[in-house]
Amino acid sequence: MSWLAAVPTIVPESTQQALGYPSLFLLVLIGALVPVIPTGALVSSAAVVAFHQTAPFALALVFVTASLAAFLGDAALYWLGRRGMTSKNGSRWLEAIRSRAPEDRLAQAQEKLADHGVGVLVLSRLVPAGRIPVMLACLMAKWPMRRFVRGNFPACLAWAVTYQLIGILGGSLFREPWEGVLAAIVLTVVVSTAPSAWRRVRGTAKAQG
Repeated sequence: MSWLAAVPTIVPESTQQALGYPSLFLLVLIGALVPVIPTGALVSSAAVVAFHQTAPFALALVFVTASLAAFLGDAALYWLGRRGMTSKNGSRWLEAIRSRAPEDRLAQAQEKLADHGVGVLVLSRLVPAGRIPVMLACLMAKWPMRRFVRGNFPACLAWAVTYQLIGILGGSLFREPWEGVLAAIVLTVVVSTAPSAWRRVRGTAKAQG
């Protein structure tokens, strides 16, 4: 949906919606399964475009589309991970989850999951690079599918709201949609990279001290 913001005067609003919502759904769904797509930036950009549209409920549709796609993607990835846990040779999906969960982050996730349970899933969706370690911790704790889904549902809602608010902020600051999209992407990148950058700075300071 966000890429259509570059040509708002050429592409009718109805066409933007017809192409944008399915594209947003597919990209967020794929991003949940293959965690290399910046899904947060996609949601923020889509929210910018929806903010500038005249159609009623445009922002609500972005929220429903993004949260549903994230929920289904997480559920599918967890199901594939559970299959990998019970398989003799594992699975490529389980290996992909493990490869993106450093040992220190996994240990923290396991500790927090043991202390706080389902509530950790909500935070994991909001913390950059927090989703995969917590999902792997749930797999290793042998959570049933139903328990994971029940905890992940509010997590996906909170995630969609957070990044949509970033997009609304970007859209409200600029008159042109493409300017708001650019601002939303910058804000999303800052939000996503700031915690890891701070950890690296603290680690370097401790090593030097």
